Amino acid sequence: MSDGRAGDHDGYLFKRSMWLKEWRKRYFLLKGNQLTFSKKKGDEPHGMIDLEKCVTVKSAEEKTNKRNCFEIATPENVFYMYASTEKEKDEWIGAIGRAIVRYSNVYHDDDDADDY
Repeated sequence: MSDGRAGDHDGYLFKRSMWLKEWRKRYFLLKGNQLTFSKKKGDEPHGMIDLEKCVTVKSAEEKTNKRNCFEIATPENVFYMYASTEKEKDEWIGAIGRAIVRYSNVYHDDDDADDY
Protein backbone atom coordinates (compact mmCIF):
# COMPACT_ATOMS: atom_id res chain seq x y z
CA MET A 1 0.00 0.00 0.00
CA SER A 2 1.39 3.42 -0.96
CA ASP A 3 1.86 6.11 1.66
CA GLY A 4 0.99 8.76 -0.93
CA ARG A 5 4.62 9.85 -1.26
CA ALA A 6 5.68 7.41 -3.98
CA GLY A 7 6.16 9.24 -7.22
CA ASP A 8 7.47 9.02 -10.74
CA HIS A 9 10.89 10.47 -9.83
CA ASP A 10 12.44 11.89 -6.68
CA GLY A 11 15.68 13.07 -5.17
CA TYR A 12 17.71 16.05 -4.02
CA LEU A 13 18.48 19.00 -6.27
CA PHE A 14 19.78 22.48 -5.61
CA LYS A 15 17.14 25.11 -6.44
CA ARG A 16 17.79 28.80 -6.91
CA SER A 17 15.53 30.90 -4.71
CA MET A 18 13.33 33.38 -6.56
CA TRP A 19 14.17 36.51 -4.59
CA LEU A 20 17.64 36.12 -3.10
CA LYS A 21 19.02 33.96 -5.94
CA GLU A 22 20.65 31.65 -3.39
CA TRP A 23 21.12 27.96 -4.17
CA ARG A 24 19.40 25.73 -1.61
CA LYS A 25 19.29 21.95 -1.38
CA ARG A 26 15.72 20.69 -1.69
CA TYR A 27 14.03 17.31 -1.92
CA PHE A 28 11.96 17.07 -5.12
CA LEU A 29 9.12 14.64 -5.81
CA LEU A 30 7.61 14.33 -9.27
CA LYS A 31 4.16 12.78 -9.10
CA GLY A 32 1.84 13.00 -12.09
CA ASN A 33 1.88 16.61 -13.26
CA GLN A 34 3.14 18.06 -9.97
CA LEU A 35 6.75 18.64 -8.98
CA THR A 36 6.83 19.42 -5.26
CA PHE A 37 9.81 20.41 -3.15
CA SER A 38 10.60 20.46 0.54
CA LYS A 39 13.64 20.98 2.77
CA LYS A 40 14.14 17.25 3.23
CA LYS A 41 12.55 13.92 2.40
CA GLY A 42 9.47 13.33 4.54
CA ASP A 43 8.79 17.03 5.16
CA GLU A 44 5.58 18.66 3.98
CA PRO A 45 6.23 20.27 0.58
CA HIS A 46 6.55 24.03 0.75
CA GLY A 47 6.43 24.58 -3.01
CA MET A 48 4.97 23.08 -6.16
CA ILE A 49 5.50 23.48 -9.90
CA ASP A 50 2.44 22.57 -11.98
CA LEU A 51 3.85 20.82 -15.05
CA GLU A 52 0.48 21.13 -16.82
CA LYS A 53 1.38 24.82 -17.24
CA CYS A 54 5.03 24.15 -18.03
CA VAL A 55 6.39 25.44 -21.32
CA THR A 56 9.90 23.91 -21.40
CA VAL A 57 12.49 21.98 -19.45
CA LYS A 58 16.06 22.32 -20.74
CA SER A 59 19.70 22.66 -19.82
CA ALA A 60 20.62 26.08 -18.36
CA GLU A 61 24.34 25.77 -17.68
CA GLU A 62 25.25 28.82 -19.79
CA LYS A 63 22.61 31.02 -18.12
CA THR A 64 23.69 30.18 -14.57
CA ASN A 65 27.37 29.17 -14.95
CA LYS A 66 26.49 26.04 -12.94
CA ARG A 67 27.31 22.51 -14.04
CA ASN A 68 24.37 20.08 -14.37
CA CYS A 69 21.90 22.98 -14.24
CA PHE A 70 18.50 23.01 -15.92
CA GLU A 71 15.45 25.24 -16.03
CA ILE A 72 11.73 24.64 -15.89
CA ALA A 73 9.77 27.46 -17.53
CA THR A 74 6.11 28.28 -16.93
CA PRO A 75 4.30 31.34 -18.32
CA GLU A 76 4.83 33.09 -14.94
CA ASN A 77 8.27 31.91 -13.74
CA VAL A 78 11.50 30.18 -14.61
CA PHE A 79 12.83 27.77 -11.99
CA TYR A 80 16.53 26.89 -11.96
CA MET A 81 17.89 23.67 -10.42
CA TYR A 82 21.09 21.73 -10.60
CA ALA A 83 21.90 18.10 -9.93
CA SER A 84 25.03 16.52 -8.47
CA THR A 85 25.87 14.68 -11.70
CA GLU A 86 25.16 15.01 -15.41
CA LYS A 87 23.38 11.64 -15.32
CA GLU A 88 21.01 12.93 -12.60
CA LYS A 89 20.38 16.11 -14.57
CA ASP A 90 19.53 14.10 -17.70
CA GLU A 91 17.23 11.79 -15.70
CA TRP A 92 15.35 14.77 -14.23
CA ILE A 93 15.01 16.50 -17.62
CA GLY A 94 13.72 13.23 -19.11
CA ALA A 95 11.22 12.56 -16.31
CA ILE A 96 9.93 16.15 -16.29
CA GLY A 97 9.79 16.21 -20.10
CA ARG A 98 7.68 13.05 -20.15
CA ALA A 99 5.32 14.52 -17.52
CA ILE A 100 4.97 17.72 -19.57
CA VAL A 101 4.07 15.73 -22.69
CA ARG A 102 1.66 13.54 -20.73
CA TYR A 103 -0.19 16.35 -18.93
CA SER A 104 0.29 19.49 -20.99
CA ASN A 105 -2.83 21.17 -22.34
CA VAL A 106 -0.93 21.82 -25.55
CA TYR A 107 -0.85 18.14 -26.50
CA HIS A 108 -4.31 16.98 -25.43
CA ASP A 109 -6.29 18.60 -28.23
CA ASP A 110 -4.07 17.07 -30.94
CA ASP A 111 -5.47 14.05 -32.80
CA ASP A 112 -1.97 12.54 -32.98
CA ALA A 113 -1.49 12.53 -29.19
CA ASP A 114 -1.46 8.72 -29.16
CA ASP A 115 1.61 8.64 -31.40
CA TYR A 116 3.95 9.69 -28.57
